Parts: sequence; structure tokens; C-alpha cells
Amino acid sequence: MDELSALRERLATQRPVAYEEMPDFPLYMDQMLSYMERQVLRFDDGDGLTAAMVNNYTKSGLLPRAEGKKYSREHLCCLTAVCILKQVMSVKDVELLLSSVLPREDVAGGYEAFRADLDRSLNLVTDVMEGYPAEEDTAQAALHFALLSYAAGVASSRYVSLLRRRREEAGGAVPAKKSRKSKEKAEA
Repeated sequence: MDELSALRERLATQRPVAYEEMPDFPLYMDQMLSYMERQVLRFDDGDGLTAAMVNNYTKSGLLPRAEGKKYSREHLCCLTAVCILKQVMSVKDVELLLSSVLPREDVAGGYEAFRADLDRSLNLVTDVMEGYPAEEDTAQAALHFALLSYAAGVASSRYVSLLRRRREEAGGAVPAKKSRKSKEKAEA
């Protein structure tokens, strides 16, 4: 099997597991990191999730705090979405988007909707890849997917901008995080 066929096969078959198929018991950091290796398509050793990244996502409020150094299904759902979306948008935009589509009060439902959208997107790319079966089409296929990525990025960016503006108009903008000193001054 050549590299492009192997890629098409992975895109067609490798998916994050359903919420109900995730471990129903809490995982320690190293277990969670190992589990996440199977949740996201990766091609390089250097692009995996690390403990430092998880800690940064938690500090920024993108991920809920661990429950006694243990991570639940909800953490796995959030991390799956973050790891996928951060490949194509800023962490700030990921945070805004996930607060809308993966709400803390219904992580399971939001995650399953996320998985359904991801599945449709991966199937679309897999179908388009079949139109470029020959090795000679590699440059044309790369151009096609680059332009498709550009177009999708422009659309995504515009949708995120609209979402941000609607939140601000509704008074639901996420306030900027204040430093500890700023909070102490405000309370004094």
C-alpha cells in the first residue's frame, strides 16, 4: 500500500471514540496522554499532547481542572476537540467555539455533535482523495487541498468573528482574565 492509500485509509477509518466508549473511570495524566494518542490523527512524534499543554489549557480555562489529579470522560472530550481544532485556529478561537458547541452542562451531547461533523469532514476529504489516484496527480492534489483548506479557513474565521460579535452584543463576552494583583486591587 502506498503512502497516499495509507493516508486515505486512515482518514476513512480512524475516528475518536464515542462518549459512551470512553473509559468510565478517571485517568491519571500519563494514562490520559496515552489514551489521547488514539483520539487524534497524528503523523509526527513531535505533535502529540504533553502534560505541559494540558496544564496550560487548564490554566487558561479551556479545560476544566482535574478532579484530584484524575481526568474524566469530559476532559477527554474537551482535549480531543482542542487537539483537533488547534491545528487550524488559535487557542483563543478554540475557546470561544468550544464554549458554544461543547458546553460544560452537556459535554456528551456536544462531543457527539463534534464527532459527527468531524466524521462528515473526514469522509469528504477521503472521497475527494479518490479523484487523485495517480502519483502524477500529487502536486495537483496538494494544491487542491491547500485551496480547500484556505477556503474553509476563511469561512471558519468569519463564523468565529460573527460568534464573537454576537456574544459581545448579548453581553456574554468572556471577560479578559485579570492578574491576581488586579483582582486584589478590585476587591480592596
